Amino acid sequence: MTTFKDRATKATTATDAPAGKFTLAQVLEILAGGRLPVRFTAYDGSTAGPPGAPFGLDLLTPRGTTYLATSRGDLGLARAYISGDLDLHGVHPGDPYELLKALADSLEFTRPPARTMLDIVRSIGVRQLRPIAPPPEEAGPRWHRVAGGLRHSKTRDAEAIHHHYDVSNRFYEWVLGPSMTYTCACYPRGDVSLDDAQENKYRLVFEKLHLAAGDRLLDVGCGWGGMVRYAARRGVRATGVTLSSEQAAWAQRSIAAEGLNDLAEVRFGDYRDITETGFDAVSSIGLLEHIGVRNYAAYFRFLQSRLRPGGLLLNHCITRPENRTEPSTRGFIDRYVFPDGELTGSGRIISEAQDAGWEVLHEENLRHHYALTLRDWGANLVEHWDEAVAEVGLATAKVWGLYMAGSRLGFESNGIQLHQVLLARPDERSGGGGHPLRPWWTP
Repeated sequence: MTTFKDRATKATTATDAPAGKFTLAQVLEILAGGRLPVRFTAYDGSTAGPPGAPFGLDLLTPRGTTYLATSRGDLGLARAYISGDLDLHGVHPGDPYELLKALADSLEFTRPPARTMLDIVRSIGVRQLRPIAPPPEEAGPRWHRVAGGLRHSKTRDAEAIHHHYDVSNRFYEWVLGPSMTYTCACYPRGDVSLDDAQENKYRLVFEKLHLAAGDRLLDVGCGWGGMVRYAARRGVRATGVTLSSEQAAWAQRSIAAEGLNDLAEVRFGDYRDITETGFDAVSSIGLLEHIGVRNYAAYFRFLQSRLRPGGLLLNHCITRPENRTEPSTRGFIDRYVFPDGELTGSGRIISEAQDAGWEVLHEENLRHHYALTLRDWGANLVEHWDEAVAEVGLATAKVWGLYMAGSRLGFESNGIQLHQVLLARPDERSGGGGHPLRPWWTP
């Protein structure tokens, strides 16, 4: 890795500047400890970083400086990029993975001495350090959202789902591909196509739930109805529910087009409004992230009440790799992707399920599969970039490219995980619930 001291470059360094006055490039070099892995250029004419670096950042406006200087963590970078005040070089905006990886691998900000920090503030200028309005694509901070109801109330959950999922069905078709499945796929091999991997994921869930023709399945947070249709094609009576009106409409059309109306149904509404009981199985694929940790007990109790004794629940969700961190998302993800989303460790999830009376039969981590899924979604967005921009606008398309590339890095580095937990509602009459003694599905 090229360092501050041994880099041979014409870019100005902090030592070349007049005392107490730094260029923007010098400010970045100081904060990065002289270890900038990408080329940086700024509107004041200054540059930093290796001249031959394959990736670069171009700060275009003073507004971009304000976003970077007044926002914590990744939020400032996202604001400057999404607003068009920061350009990325060497990567496609639909998949900036390689640039983000270079930054994640090598860039580590340090806090300089107080005197230097004061010089940095003077160099940037007080005017640039006054917070300004974020890009219009950004959701407000959590305390602003109280006007829409308490966190994870039905009304506020509906608004959060609308923010993310009601972007455009056509946009999702381009990104997700024909399966229209917006959850982690399961790759039997690394060279399997995205569609085959998603089909394999539904097969895995179907088999884990021990479903057979004539059974009844409830799929909560069903998305565009992929699991519902998969089960119905195999003779299972499947009911799905989603808080996204766009998803429900798309799913209902697809069910009709496949001639599955007698077996499959997708409803627009809250899973908590499901009144039917006696289901043989429940699938929850990508819903728990939106529930809120304090609501886990109620969530698990409700789903248990919808099942017959001995029935099975497959819970599939993104988790943290540990159980100590505060269970919430912040920064870019909370403001642009999943408002009010909350992640915790698989241990916390399993504990809540057990305390609610479930028996845990099996659990596994599919984080590597999610990294591959995001790789393929990013490739789809790159392939359909022009159409996507025309459909949802440049800023929203950039949000998605940034989000998917960053999430891919998170799964690869074990910053986040994906866990499937298979649970059974105890059946006192049959003891073990009547299930085989060993796992009955093909991995």
